[in-house]
Amino acid sequence: MAVDALARSFESIGDDYDRYRPGFPDRAAAIIIPERVEVVLDLGAGTGKFTELLPVRATRVVAVEPSDRMLAVLRSKLPRVEAHIGTAEEIPAADATIDVVTVAQAFHWFDREGACAEIARVLVPGGTLGLLWNHSDPGCEWDRACHRIAHPAVGESDATTDTADEELPGFEFVRREEVRWTETVSREHYLRRWGTVSSFLVADDVERARMIAAVEQVLDDAPATRGRTAFDVPQVTDAFVYRLAAPV
Repeated sequence: MAVDALARSFESIGDDYDRYRPGFPDRAAAIIIPERVEVVLDLGAGTGKFTELLPVRATRVVAVEPSDRMLAVLRSKLPRVEAHIGTAEEIPAADATIDVVTVAQAFHWFDREGACAEIARVLVPGGTLGLLWNHSDPGCEWDRACHRIAHPAVGESDATTDTADEELPGFEFVRREEVRWTETVSREHYLRRWGTVSSFLVADDVERARMIAAVEQVLDDAPATRGRTAFDVPQVTDAFVYRLAAPV
């Protein structure tokens, strides 16, 4: 399945994405923006799952997202955020006008070189880039088993964070921090969450039903979830912080 097709699969599920996907811990925002700034731009903002943590950390918050459906949800719940249709490779912002750019759960969809060049263009000198991903806790065997159903090629690791490392063109690596947290969800909520994952969205009806049945079997078998209508789901958020490098 082509990467662009997987990326486009989110375009029609704004409401469900916002309702069922996990949010982000406030600690993750504090890692990237420890002190209040003037302007922050959330790139690939989706429905605002991370954007909603930013107004208390910036005087002006800008959200950029390519999907009209996703952006409509963001606008409805965050009316004070400046929301624009746009992509990481063509950011609708002037040169050197943004103090911090954040990218939550989206950098792996970007063209790495083009996006880094555009982010560098809009950041002020010495500006900050923060990349974030949620992924399953390696110690939670039943949740990892569900992830393998959706992403069999991933195996025991979460390949999305492989797109972030200490080497990004035009940037200096500052730090990486892992935040562990837990959310309580209903069984129905958890099942519906998988329906918002790209591999489920692009699957045909037969394959989607097979994957959902496989997830349900995991929940029926695992002691932590068997017979429960609600349960705790441990989460891990990886936060990567970079600084715009000085021109050579």
